[in-house]
Amino acid sequence: MPAKQQRGTATAERLLAAASQVFAASGRPGFTVHAVAEAADVSLGSLYHHFGSIDGLAAHLHARCLDRLDDTLRAALTPPPRTPRAGIHACVRAHLRFAADHRDLALFLHTSAYSACSGHPAAQADEVRALRAQRLTPVVDWLRPHIAAGRVAPLPTPILEMLILGPVEEAVRRTLSGAYDRDPDATARTLAERIWRALRPAD
Repeated sequence: MPAKQQRGTATAERLLAAASQVFAASGRPGFTVHAVAEAADVSLGSLYHHFGSIDGLAAHLHARCLDRLDDTLRAALTPPPRTPRAGIHACVRAHLRFAADHRDLALFLHTSAYSACSGHPAAQADEVRALRAQRLTPVVDWLRPHIAAGRVAPLPTPILEMLILGPVEEAVRRTLSGAYDRDPDATARTLAERIWRALRPAD
């Protein structure tokens, strides 16, 4: 990679890291181009060059958060758990651990104005929507053989997403806001078991 391109990539990475830190420290009111550029120690021109606007930066940061969560879920399923119940427990633990270990990314992903597609301008909304649709791919891909074998209910992918991700995301949001402080291991066990009961095939 040419030196100029390497410098550009490094600058973009600094901006993304600074953006997550600024949001974690200052919330939406403090999430401005000036604050991010200052935290990254780069010029405003560099920020606009790489991302076009604060919304463009937010869209890229959202994609970064989703990629990191996706990697975390893939790792939880490698090697593949022997049973679907074990896999669900592994995914729930991994998701909650991701939020604890990467609080700045989890805050932006779950509590920012950009946590839903509607928070993005039209130019970025479609891209973010496509990324969000892919976030459950590793889990659904792992579940397919179990669904085919009758060990998991044959539910549509959107329903699987709501059942597997929805309760965990709500727990993360409440934990990040300080409204929920139960032991994370106990939370993981309780949520995972309830989710698994919803996924089991009917008797």
